[in-house]
Amino acid sequence: MGNMDTKSTEGLITRSGKECRGSKWKTTAWKVGAVLAAGGLIARHLDSNSWPLWESREFGETAKFRKVDEGWRWNKLEPAKELIWHPCYDEYDCARLDVPLDWLEPSEEHRASIAVIRYNATDKTDYKGSVFINPGGPGGSGVWFMTKLAKHYQSVVGKNYDIISFDPRGVGFSTPRVTCFTTPQSSLIWDLLTPPVLDAHPGTLSDAFAHAAALSAHCTSPPNTTTTAPNPLEYVSTASTAADMLALHLALHPSDSVVKLNYWGFSYGTYLGLTFASMYPQHTGHFVLDGNVDAVEYSGGRSTHFITDAEAVMDAFFYYCHLAGPLVCSFWADSPADISARLDTLLESIRLNPVIVPGTATPGIVSFSTVRRVIASSLYRPLIMFPLLANALSALEDGNGKLFLDLAPQLPDNPFSCSSPSASQPTTPSPTTPSKPGPGVPAEEPEYPLLEGSADATKAILCTDMLPVSLNVTDFALYVQDLQKVSKSVGATMAEMRMDCVGWGVKGRWRFDGPFSGGKAWEKRDGGILFVANKADNVTPLRAARRNARGFPGSRVLVQDSYGHTSLSTPSRCTAQAIRVYFQNGILPVEGTVCQPEQVPFGEIPGSEAMRTIEEEEVDAALRELMGAPVLGMGIGFR
Repeated sequence: MGNMDTKSTEGLITRSGKECRGSKWKTTAWKVGAVLAAGGLIARHLDSNSWPLWESREFGETAKFRKVDEGWRWNKLEPAKELIWHPCYDEYDCARLDVPLDWLEPSEEHRASIAVIRYNATDKTDYKGSVFINPGGPGGSGVWFMTKLAKHYQSVVGKNYDIISFDPRGVGFSTPRVTCFTTPQSSLIWDLLTPPVLDAHPGTLSDAFAHAAALSAHCTSPPNTTTTAPNPLEYVSTASTAADMLALHLALHPSDSVVKLNYWGFSYGTYLGLTFASMYPQHTGHFVLDGNVDAVEYSGGRSTHFITDAEAVMDAFFYYCHLAGPLVCSFWADSPADISARLDTLLESIRLNPVIVPGTATPGIVSFSTVRRVIASSLYRPLIMFPLLANALSALEDGNGKLFLDLAPQLPDNPFSCSSPSASQPTTPSPTTPSKPGPGVPAEEPEYPLLEGSADATKAILCTDMLPVSLNVTDFALYVQDLQKVSKSVGATMAEMRMDCVGWGVKGRWRFDGPFSGGKAWEKRDGGILFVANKADNVTPLRAARRNARGFPGSRVLVQDSYGHTSLSTPSRCTAQAIRVYFQNGILPVEGTVCQPEQVPFGEIPGSEAMRTIEEEEVDAALRELMGAPVLGMGIGFR
């Protein structure tokens, strides 16, 4: 990024970087990959006196990671109907829970297994139990995020809690696993055909519509479809995952039915949490739902309000860039409106004349679509991304596109270098492979790589949860226009999320579409859910938190006076303290609470340099780490 070492972002992109060692690389379809690419960086021109400067660091295979015992592997853990914990990843416990593939008609013949991981409480003096974490998605791997961030989640909720997460069915080490391609090379080839942003040029929408429909047809109608085995794509809905979460909770407390499940979910994780609370209100304990998906709109499949706040986040870029001045923001102009106009001028120039970037192996091109998608991704983490975006835009005006390419996912040096598909990735079951091995299936499946999530599972879960997208290309063009009216900056880009489900031919076996409320069972309990929302969130707006809260009397909406996706986008000691108090004592913040952040984009907040206790310093460090993790927000894919 600018003069930063490019190694500082290696491993943050959803890719391996070591193509033949087992990880599956995804281009992320340029949707929002730059958030992942820059997730480990904070702009260096922020004053470190008020908020300690966060050094860049790596995730993924290149990270310094706890080594797994050589004799331990997920596929050596026999799924069981009780939780049998095994030491894993040095300081964790892992297990695989055997559950019905079909919760509506359970059978012993067709089963699923849920990979679950636990980070144990380090303070047993006032042990509180466990808090389940879902990082978002859909399609995010709870196992991956736990191995990187569990101790930081625990620093916020309290060290007297175990932190638990799991790979939802279809994802990672849970089975059946959803995959549309047999090799990463074939997946990569398909991804390289991704069309431009929908409003880039005339005809692009039709090409993109056909591209989405073709992938849906490929995923739902693989060559080896059978008529006798159940199709796992029918069983990956959020309702089924909520039932799995209840099964995990009951397995944790087999002799105590009074204990309730505690939960902290982000983005899509709020939809999972809301689904659980609606289906099982009697088992719902302390729930924090952070960055709320509008449950009714999401399940209905025609959401336009999810980007209601996106322009406010974009305007924050213009405002804080101007406020910071030309020495700090390199895309500065005389007023916020002038910065906005400057960007519009640059976009139109790039639309007609993309910038060529010379390279050693291959040249690069910064196109209109490149810029639009990177801008959309920057809105997820303004504190990290806005300074980098300003530098890249300024350089682009001078014909230098290298900084922009540095912000975006990059191809490995030798993406097709592996001599055989199996050298790059274990052969994994197709979406319609039965959950139990059949004739010809090896006794021991190769270990699946540890990844942030699965693009194919994202698509399957999303399209199973939503009502079918039955629009033709003409009708879909009207939907795109509606989104562009809500947000000119990201409307066309974010329409791609719904387009992913065009032509999806599999109907979910169990789809929960409400009512999203606690019902009569909720009236018997004390306290409610803590809904957390930024003042302006680019994909899960404040209005969604308020709407979701209506179904759960006694709940509170805590507003964080910041921008970006989920409260993790900007550290706030006030928000962290409210979450801690709620998990520790069950006390919700007072109605109308607004928490201030510790920083703003391009600058600091006066007074934030006050003396801190050791515990506060630890929480500060945890919030910085959580802010820099890859973002699994609604609208983010892994492809």
